[in-house]
Amino acid sequence: MANGFSKEEVVAFDRMLEAYQDALVASKMATVVTLDQTQMERTGDIMWFPQPYIMASYSGNDATNNFKDVAQLAVPGVIDTQKHTPWTLTARELRDAAQEGRIRDAAYQRLASDINVDVTTKASLMGSIVVKRTVAATGFDDVALADTVFTTQGVPREQRMMGLTPGNYNNMAANLASRVLDNSKSLKAYERASLGDVAGFDTYKLDYGYRLAAATATGVTITNTQPLYYTPVANTETSGGVFVNVDNRFQIISIAVTGSTVKVGDCFTIADVNAVHHIAKLDTGQLKTFRITRIVTGAGGTGTVEITPPIISATGGTGPELQYQNVTAAPANGAAITFLNTAAADVNPFWQGDAMQILPGRLKPRVDSGMAVIQGTTDNGFQLTMTRQGNINNLDTKYRVDAIWGSFAANPEMMGIEIFSQT
Repeated sequence: MANGFSKEEVVAFDRMLEAYQDALVASKMATVVTLDQTQMERTGDIMWFPQPYIMASYSGNDATNNFKDVAQLAVPGVIDTQKHTPWTLTARELRDAAQEGRIRDAAYQRLASDINVDVTTKASLMGSIVVKRTVAATGFDDVALADTVFTTQGVPREQRMMGLTPGNYNNMAANLASRVLDNSKSLKAYERASLGDVAGFDTYKLDYGYRLAAATATGVTITNTQPLYYTPVANTETSGGVFVNVDNRFQIISIAVTGSTVKVGDCFTIADVNAVHHIAKLDTGQLKTFRITRIVTGAGGTGTVEITPPIISATGGTGPELQYQNVTAAPANGAAITFLNTAAADVNPFWQGDAMQILPGRLKPRVDSGMAVIQGTTDNGFQLTMTRQGNINNLDTKYRVDAIWGSFAANPEMMGIEIFSQT
């Protein structure tokens, strides 16, 4: 039995792959990392990526008590998402080749949309730097605030990306278009609602954005009886004597809630806990922002939640704490939590360089197993797999197009969100 696609189908698939590549808007903002797929299969589709070292410095000539351990931190990336679009065509329907082409177009559009949604959702829920605006999007000042927070906390100035929902993007473009119209940037904003580079960020218009619900919990306080701080560790020893890597992006804290419940995605600050510059360790004068990433036990009353980033205050004085310190002080028992997402709003994510990453995966169906198989890869590493199988009983033909990938926030402290019209 021949298992090859006709020439017309191969050409149509090539065109579909090209259009699929063009449709990957959000994924173009992220760093795409191509991995050896054999190795990924042998490691359970998990790969650990090292984070950059941050070192401490000391005053004076005497270094006797300053030789401390150095921790190399790493974060796991996982290829954990597979999406497919299947359809069936009868022998009569196949007489109209145009129908088959339209379905292929819809298939690639849906899969591209799935990847974009995955990237924007991860970035919107994991970005720990929160810029809250009480007004609607207006223009340069909005993006400049993100630049201010990034710069004061030591985030590198190159390769900064910002994705804006259509309404917010167009509001900013309107502000730019209303300025002097004798330069190309203002004209482009007026004619195409295009922003381009603003305040050090490459801006992109998202087709859609994650909508963050308003925080409803009230009277929320820290309930840890000991000073609440986190000590980074590169790995930990299991009961079997095996050392395994530790994901240092998260910390579990205890809280008390007077009214309603906390939710995943809630943004908050903690009283008297300021952010520091990650290299210089100087107080920025601004409260550090955090996100709730998981409800561990209880969303109301008393319970525990997982947050990002961890609270690294250098209270314990260990080498890793001094190296990766991100706050001025550990919060005390009873410290008040203040939520920033006070009104439901579309989320506008931004990040720097490799902070948001995508891991394209590969599928390898056997071509001699009764299916026709054709595969292709986009310029930035995404693979599409189209398979076809006929049914001799009724002459129907089944088709499916598959994509497999993983996306992850490699460094939540180099990622953020901007939310508008908050109270």
